[in-house]
Amino acid sequence: MMAPMSHLISSVTNGDEESAEKVQVVYQTLGPRLANPSPLAMGGFATSLLTVSLSMMGFRGVSNQTVFLGDLCFVACIALLISAQWEMVRGNTFSYTVLSAFGLFYGGYGAIMIPSLGVVDVFGGYTPEFYNAMGFFILIWAVLNFFFLVASVAFNIVYICIFITIEVCFTLEASSYFALADGNTRLNIALMKAAGVFGFLAGLLGFYTTAHYLCQDVLPFHIPMGDTSRLVKRWKKAKNIE
Repeated sequence: MMAPMSHLISSVTNGDEESAEKVQVVYQTLGPRLANPSPLAMGGFATSLLTVSLSMMGFRGVSNQTVFLGDLCFVACIALLISAQWEMVRGNTFSYTVLSAFGLFYGGYGAIMIPSLGVVDVFGGYTPEFYNAMGFFILIWAVLNFFFLVASVAFNIVYICIFITIEVCFTLEASSYFALADGNTRLNIALMKAAGVFGFLAGLLGFYTTAHYLCQDVLPFHIPMGDTSRLVKRWKKAKNIE
């Protein structure tokens, strides 16, 4: 996920124009030499989310997510964290924040499933307390994702749709854990499957974004993302927002 350099420059406090100019010079010097980390980040995000979403939907009888620890802790976590550092060097604050956050989320989600860490054992097994705790864990991430959703309006339609589908996925998944904690197994299954559907859609959009960046770099045609930045700039200008 890539934000324009202008966002970094505009974030510099008033009266600090010299610092902004220095950042611009550094970026102009290093920018052309740096590879775009977005394809790796979005590919890792989409691959991991799609596999987990399939198990959430119970596709082909799979519901245990332990086998996806490789994706969660390595493909997603490490790939997103590495990509985030390059986005920071490129001056993309939004991308750095989002990729770092989701990389850490994937790693933390995977760590909960590692038997040797004994996270489940601390709760005495799969108890109502554990399911309520999982509900809190996912729900608070939905709150953070909401801020990403609001900020994504300034970029493009695909980003907006990704964060919307993730928001619905997180909310439904958290609700499914709360339902299971209350002993409502049927509602838990229905909510988890619904969460898996929205997670799957987010993963597909992630692959679409990956294709966009790869084609942008190596192919002579362009895959549209539905740019919304111009509309936001016009709105800010109309409202006289600096």
